[in-house]
Amino acid sequence: MSVPPRPPFDPELAAALAEIGREVPPAITPEMIPVLRSEGARRAPGADVDMTLGGMFREEEHTALGADGTEVPLLVWRPERTTAATGALYWVHGGGMVAGTHRGWEVPRLLEFARDLDLVLVSVDYRLAPEHPYPAPVEDCYSGLLWLADQAGELGVAPDRLVIGGVSAGGGLAAATCLLVRDRGGPSLLGQLLLCPMLDDRNDSVSARQMAGVGVWDRVSNATGWGALLGADRGGPDVSPYAAPARAEDLSGLPPAFLDVGSAETFRDEVVEYASRIWRAGGAAELHVWPGGFHSFDGFVREAALSLDASAQRLPWLRRILAG
Repeated sequence: MSVPPRPPFDPELAAALAEIGREVPPAITPEMIPVLRSEGARRAPGADVDMTLGGMFREEEHTALGADGTEVPLLVWRPERTTAATGALYWVHGGGMVAGTHRGWEVPRLLEFARDLDLVLVSVDYRLAPEHPYPAPVEDCYSGLLWLADQAGELGVAPDRLVIGGVSAGGGLAAATCLLVRDRGGPSLLGQLLLCPMLDDRNDSVSARQMAGVGVWDRVSNATGWGALLGADRGGPDVSPYAAPARAEDLSGLPPAFLDVGSAETFRDEVVEYASRIWRAGGAAELHVWPGGFHSFDGFVREAALSLDASAQRLPWLRRILAG
């Protein structure tokens, strides 16, 4: 395949890439997974960091029980003051299927959303590949969601006001969880917030080829993540849509989706195609493609103008979805 030139990076983001590359190189190979985990742990808020927005939330640890008896850790942040049953955002962290934590870098910003919308925030600590390949991660996410729906009354949550969301691998797992919910008759969801989601194990799009060796999470990294999750089945004919949602033949009957992605990242084409297929199936999707954005740019360079613009679009969508 002839590979056209890649889109340019946003100048402000490009200036930060050299520093980012020293910590997280574009190409992550399997033997580098421990390094990726260490870097993710370094970026995550430590145990000494206040995650309550100065006492506005109460942080609690809970455990969901999976169908196979697996214990799935959950962190729950509940507003200290609320006058009526509220909604909940159920969050799935990123990390390429191989890294990350439910007390990750995304949580402080999510708590700001929860404050503004009077939400309970629940974050799931799913098992990681390669130690726990498919279907363990998505089944953990589904088990945590069942726990949230079952405990809604105890948490002060209206069971009909649940939204699922995730970033990167977490976005892919959130999309896969929505497919499981639809096909198993699981809890009703108002929406799915999919930020630069990891959707397609085939790793052969134009954008994947354009971004080889540059940016964050290139084609080699993507092969590492999907290979950890799927082993020898990666890219083959029999991959389940509950592992790689882009494999789903039918995207009808799903909750409204918000999808965003950078124009200069591996996942661009699969995210655009996923949104297009939701529309073709008669569903609702809001799609943002950020010009010059690399993978998870708003997480790495939070104060860049493009990052602030991208983050600002999520709260209005959540507000509209929750208003019903």
